[in-house]
Amino acid sequence: MNAKSGKGFGILVTFCAMFLFWLLLSGHIITEEGKLDVLHVGAGIICSAIIALISHDLLVKEKGEKMLSKSFRFVIYLGWELWQIVLANFDVAYRVLHPKMPIDPLIIEFDTSLRSDFALVTLANSITLTPGTITILVDPEKGKFLVHAIAKKPADALLVDKTMQKKVADVYMEW
Repeated sequence: MNAKSGKGFGILVTFCAMFLFWLLLSGHIITEEGKLDVLHVGAGIICSAIIALISHDLLVKEKGEKMLSKSFRFVIYLGWELWQIVLANFDVAYRVLHPKMPIDPLIIEFDTSLRSDFALVTLANSITLTPGTITILVDPEKGKFLVHAIAKKPADALLVDKTMQKKVADVYMEW
């Protein structure tokens, strides 16, 4: 694959991601009569194309099969992460509503084998998005994370199980 087709691939992937995101957030796809709102969808296409042309290299750094595979794995990971967010919401709600408030905040430090920027950012954001945990610091050179957890159970999920780290490593093929 030459550089020109790799650039086209990056633009296409970025355009599709931006347009899908625009469609999800716009709320102006269908008119009150039940017809496609051509004006708003057209504006979304134009804006997504401009963004894709300007910033495609920020989202897509690689070419070819690995990028498609990573994109597919990332979509699956997002579903898993959303489920973890739901479960963690119930856990935090239980802790807050429980008469004894079983909250025992702690700060943990752990190492990860992840090294790519996207993998580290994905893990850090996934930790922070999951209620009950917040990423405080990421040291990319050493692969160290500093995380605040509401109690021992959420901390153990990061220290002992390492499920989230394994899933992020699987997405970015950093085994």
